[in-house]
Amino acid sequence: MSHIRPAGLYDLPGTYRVCLQTADAGADGSALYENPDLLGHIYVGPYLVGAPDLAFVIADELGVAGYVLGAADTRQFEAWQEREWWPILRDQYPSTAGDSLDDELISHLHTPVTAPEAVVADYPAHLHIDLLPRAQGQGLGRTMLETLFEALRARGVGGIHLDVGEDNHNAIAFYRHLGFTELARGADSIYMGMELS
Repeated sequence: MSHIRPAGLYDLPGTYRVCLQTADAGADGSALYENPDLLGHIYVGPYLVGAPDLAFVIADELGVAGYVLGAADTRQFEAWQEREWWPILRDQYPSTAGDSLDDELISHLHTPVTAPEAVVADYPAHLHIDLLPRAQGQGLGRTMLETLFEALRARGVGGIHLDVGEDNHNAIAFYRHLGFTELARGADSIYMGMELS
């Protein structure tokens, strides 16, 4: 039986695993990366450590089956990452000259992508959500997002955005169905946003 609960640091291994196993446009990306932790270092770890009150997981008898992670103020969160999160990882993973997917992630550690100002101005919060197949198709994704949205509304946050790979058609359709609209285009992604008020 799946249930949604606040995430804790003890969920880091499980959430890192979910991140990797949904990394290929929603499919298992385990075979694409040599280092299974790099994705989690970028898309999961900073939220459980730096914004734990906006981190929620789906748990079942097999462990963590999904998560939604948020930051109420994207610019403040980016500044926290620059002070507290990236420096240690940059020491651990020096810049490389390679062009593998691992090298791309290491490059991200050294030069993280920041959200466009035009997006953040009206949609200051952002989120990441991933669900393993066993947690999909049950309405849990929508419930997870509503849990996060309520937490953000309680803080007076008026809008939220996300960044989704342009090849992740199922996710894009899901977000559109929830009321997200396209705001801008990244290198190979789409920024989508929704008002919360």
